[in-house]
Order: sequence, then C-alpha cells, then structure tokens
Amino acid sequence: MNVIETDRLILRNFRQGDATDLFAYLRQPRSNCFASLRLADLNAAQAEVEARSSSDEHIAVCLRSSDRLIGDLFCVHEPPDTYSVGWNFNADFGGAGYASEAARALFDCLFKVKRARRLYAYVEEDNIASQRLCERLGMRNEGLFREFVSFVTDDDGAPIFENTMQYAILRKEWTAL
Repeated sequence: MNVIETDRLILRNFRQGDATDLFAYLRQPRSNCFASLRLADLNAAQAEVEARSSSDEHIAVCLRSSDRLIGDLFCVHEPPDTYSVGWNFNADFGGAGYASEAARALFDCLFKVKRARRLYAYVEEDNIASQRLCERLGMRNEGLFREFVSFVTDDDGAPIFENTMQYAILRKEWTAL
C-alpha cells in the first residue's frame, strides 16, 4: 500500500521491527473478536508481522514522531467495490483520537483512491468505544445480529455467541460529510 500520513500518524505496511509493539496489544486482546489473534510470545509476534507485511489488508498505524506502532487497521476487499474495515489499538494510546484519525485517513483513501462504494464494520454489542468510533466516522447502524458469532468458549468448551452490530457508510454519504 502507499503510505498515508496524517498530522500525527503514519499508516503503512507492517515491517520488521514492529513485533514488540504488536505483541504489546495482541498478547491479551481487549475485544473477543481478536481472541484468535492472541500472540503467545515475541516469536509469534514476529511471525505475525511477517505475514502481515505481505498484505495490504493489514495496515500498521504508527506515531509520526517516532514510527512506533500503536495499532492497526484492516480493510478486506469484497469485489467489486465494498470493503470490510476494522481497527485494533494498544489501550495505552486510547483516548487521544488516534483510532479516529487513522480510520478517517483510511476511509478517505478507500473512497477516493480505491473508489470504494461501500464500507462496513462489525462491532460487538458490548464494544461501546468502537460503536462510538463508527458513529464519529459517519457510519450508520444497519442492525443487530443476535448470537451472530463465537470467538471464545466457556469453561466447558461450549461457544459463547456474541451479539454483533453492523455499521456502514456509502461513498456518497462520506463525501457529504
């Protein structure tokens, strides 16, 4: 992907040197939807960085001042013109508007450069921070899927199903903001 710069951030492909910072927030993911990405150790983090570095679907979000990885975005293309989007940030950098700044830059690129028609995101019902981010980005809540997906199991190994909301925005809605 082409590097995207904002006032405070750089959005770029993952690269060697990102493993320690990736491990910092994926050793214990805050949201169940990232449970499958849990990293056991730094070696696992290095392998994940290598896998992500060869794909434009995973975007490293770094502080412009230091190039330190503070989170990531993803955008999965669904032909012909739709993208599934999402974000995962290190909690140590929460509350500073970084996720909003990064997602705005990504959305702008997807709509203007990639000519996306529609972007959508799935958000678990209890993930209020991501719901608010979707709303700040101008996305509309398209509905609630009850017991939609399971990311974790209970103590007996039975799946725990989560209620999941879908948010979306169209290019024409984005340009009207």
